[in-house]
Amino acid sequence: MASITHDLGRTQMLPRWLAPAALLAVAYLVVPLVGTNYLFEAILLPFLALSLAGVGLNILTGYAGQVSLGSAAFMAVGAFGAYNFNLRVEGLPLIASIVLAGLSAAAIGIIFGLPSLRLKGFYLAVSTLAAQFFVQWGLTKFSWFSNDSASGVIDAPPLRIGGLTLDDAIGRYLFALTVVTVLTFLALRLVSSQTGRNFIAVRDNETAARIIGVPVLKTKLLAFAISSFIIGVAGVLWAFTYLRTVEPAGFNLDRSFQVLFIIIIGGLASIRGAFLGAALIVVFPLFLSRLGAFFLGDIFDSGVLDMSQRIVLGSLIILFLILEPDGLVALWDGNIRRIGSALTRR
Repeated sequence: MASITHDLGRTQMLPRWLAPAALLAVAYLVVPLVGTNYLFEAILLPFLALSLAGVGLNILTGYAGQVSLGSAAFMAVGAFGAYNFNLRVEGLPLIASIVLAGLSAAAIGIIFGLPSLRLKGFYLAVSTLAAQFFVQWGLTKFSWFSNDSASGVIDAPPLRIGGLTLDDAIGRYLFALTVVTVLTFLALRLVSSQTGRNFIAVRDNETAARIIGVPVLKTKLLAFAISSFIIGVAGVLWAFTYLRTVEPAGFNLDRSFQVLFIIIIGGLASIRGAFLGAALIVVFPLFLSRLGAFFLGDIFDSGVLDMSQRIVLGSLIILFLILEPDGLVALWDGNIRRIGSALTRR
């Protein structure tokens, strides 16, 4: 027992960066060697893009307490912005195009975040919904954004950094992984800084935050800007690395709700929660699809199976939120604590 307790104590004393470092080592070194094209194309690339979008929305909703239903609009601004910067500015590096696209999404986010200075809760959520419809209308109405394509669907530009081309599945995965890693690290630093504490103060009680000297209006707009920047970059990854096309229909209202479900399921005010929620949202429908096709493929057509998957997924989300309203992060941490307590008792 003493030996087990000693080992557990040593485990708890391990540096906090060790687990993320080990996970990144596996992601960079092992996964490219053993992963299949299906793993990259169907699971990892959408998982990375949606995880990053979840990180962005969690900063706004989880930490700053500002509800938004316009995530897909900011993803669309990022995707179309990066496409047009890359197309129309000759010699502009890909990374510069992505940063400028993120800044464009941040500017749009600030504009549609202005109602947060007066509105709260449900009313703010409805006002951010205007961004979804306005951006999608603008991208469809003005063909300039899609380079005058008759269908409105355009091919994503090749991923090139310097003389290196990253158009194969592994290259796109490594590119997306690097972008997500860098922005997630910066998000972690942000939420642990004074700015992050200001976000939490505004979320918990605006009046109290104002009394202690937090600039409430500036903090709200900053939260919208940072969140929209990250979500805009996530839109670039979604279009450039996963879909390989850029079209307004890829960023509809369903996508906004998908990102919102990710942070609710994963856990609000948790960067880890965005990744756990995205993993469930991406993997579980694939599991249901395979399971339904195997058992019911000879009885029902694909349309019925698809609708059944949505019903099952929605029901499980509701059930999960009733049983664990704090999300997968709370469930994960609770299980770790129980395992630690069981080992200690031995």
